[in-house]
Amino acid sequence: MIPELKKSSEQKMQKSLEALKADLGKVRTGRAHTGILDHVMVEYYGSPVAITQVANVTLIDARTIGVQPWEKPMVAKVEKAIRDSDLGLNPSSQGELIRVPMPALTEERRRDLIKVIKHEGENAKVAIRNLRRDAISHLKDALKKKEVSEDDERRAQDDIQKLTDRYVAEVDRALADKEKDLMAI
Repeated sequence: MIPELKKSSEQKMQKSLEALKADLGKVRTGRAHTGILDHVMVEYYGSPVAITQVANVTLIDARTIGVQPWEKPMVAKVEKAIRDSDLGLNPSSQGELIRVPMPALTEERRRDLIKVIKHEGENAKVAIRNLRRDAISHLKDALKKKEVSEDDERRAQDDIQKLTDRYVAEVDRALADKEKDLMAI
């Protein structure tokens, strides 16, 4: 029971780390990338949905993203959602097409992007710590049901803590690499 718990916890922590790396890959230094809008939510008939579910997102050129909503009334809502996101983008609509120019990377813009990636990193750390909490809770339940001994439970808790520390360090390393990448001119 304990080895399966450790293995599943490690797999879930690995997935959290991979999700963070995928999110960090979407934060681009100066070039446009359609993935940057993946997390922007739009109000669509009363419920929030991702932009990609209400519009076609394409690259117009290296520094501009084009967003074309499938329904004409959605143009204003999509434009507002992009403007209100924490990405610091300023879209402008031309008929049914919304142009989203990527701002030049000033020192201030780089600092804003670093805040965004640190927020993503903190979310990944919280997810990893939640996995640790769940695993330890399962261990305590097993101890109450007398499925494992106290010594085994204590050793397993220590192993899970070491696993958590290792993945949190990986998150910190990924954040440091991305921050160095963003601050390079």
